[in-house]
Amino acid sequence: MKLFGEALAKFTCGLLLVGLLIFCPAGTFAYTRGWLLIGLLFGPMLVAGFVMLAKTPELLKKRLDVKEKQGTQKGVVAFSGLMFVAGFVVAGLDYRFGWSRMPFPVTMVAAVLFLLAYALYAEVMRENAYLSRTVKVENGQTVVDTGLYGIVRHPMYAVTILLFLMVPIVLGSWYALIVFVFYPAIIIVRLKDEEDLLTRELPGYAEYKKKVKYRLFPFLW
Repeated sequence: MKLFGEALAKFTCGLLLVGLLIFCPAGTFAYTRGWLLIGLLFGPMLVAGFVMLAKTPELLKKRLDVKEKQGTQKGVVAFSGLMFVAGFVVAGLDYRFGWSRMPFPVTMVAAVLFLLAYALYAEVMRENAYLSRTVKVENGQTVVDTGLYGIVRHPMYAVTILLFLMVPIVLGSWYALIVFVFYPAIIIVRLKDEEDLLTRELPGYAEYKKKVKYRLFPFLW
């Protein structure tokens, strides 16, 4: 019940915060694409939360832990948070003042890709029981090198890049997309710092890097 209460509180706070960041700048609750994003973002999150609570509560507990202890990762979290706030606000203002026009079919394609990314994210969580939102090595942790981890070393980050680049398109804002394009750069900083830690502290990770050569995108990087 304690875990359920913590998860529910963070879910509710996240929902309210995103709503405020989108609808206050938009100046109205009639921002249809704002509601679309909230449904796409928090609907699957709610379902995933209940599934983890019932089947893998330890994984849910890890996902709720967002307190980074390393300096570089604290900076990454701060910059990413600033980017999300700026992106949502810009999207709301874009809707309010009509700065840009995005065809609705483009938004719908982005919505489908968003859900696809969510499904891949769920698969990553299923494959890696050590997955958490903070960079650390746990006692008894082993290298996962099967499934998506046999294709790229950081499938979770690859998926989140697709996921979050779709956010401004779902919101129908080209200007917000300019803000969100900084996300891959933020992820690369986080990824490189994480790989240094894993190479030092996780047995077998150096060999894994030789086996799986690509970090994020097959045949690219």
